[in-house]
Amino acid sequence: MCLRTILLSFLFLPMLAGCGIYSFSGATIEGKNINIHLLENKAQNVVPSLASTLTDKLRSRILSQTGLAPVSTDDADYDMSGAITSYTVTVSAAQNVQTATKNRLTLSVNIKFKNRKNEKANFTQVFTRFSDFDASQTLQNVENALIDDIGNQLADDIFNKAFVNW
Repeated sequence: MCLRTILLSFLFLPMLAGCGIYSFSGATIEGKNINIHLLENKAQNVVPSLASTLTDKLRSRILSQTGLAPVSTDDADYDMSGAITSYTVTVSAAQNVQTATKNRLTLSVNIKFKNRKNEKANFTQVFTRFSDFDASQTLQNVENALIDDIGNQLADDIFNKAFVNW
């Protein structure tokens, strides 16, 4: 009986994958292509490579999880654009009220998403994530790792808002 169930599962699996509105990531995909614009960097503190780094993380997350084809046309099924609106470093923990023990890098991105297959799924939203680092370290020493970590979190949040309807 168990072997029979497994064989039937393998027979029906291609049908589910080929229907175009289901993926194993939990995403609902109704279109075939997406235009992901380069994020603008409108933050007061500008890191030269930040816009391209975050855009690449977002593009990689979406394309690897959806099977959508990237296009550069205005009539794509999905269109995503946005801007980095905040890049700040603050103290997140202190010792003896005067000495910082942890600092926090916070990034905010304003995303505009258009779903031409389902306009009810359109949104404009600010996504914010942060990562803490030891105050004994300089930002320059940990910045790339922090941006990588925060970028992955932001890409997940944006992907989930755009494509996962849980």
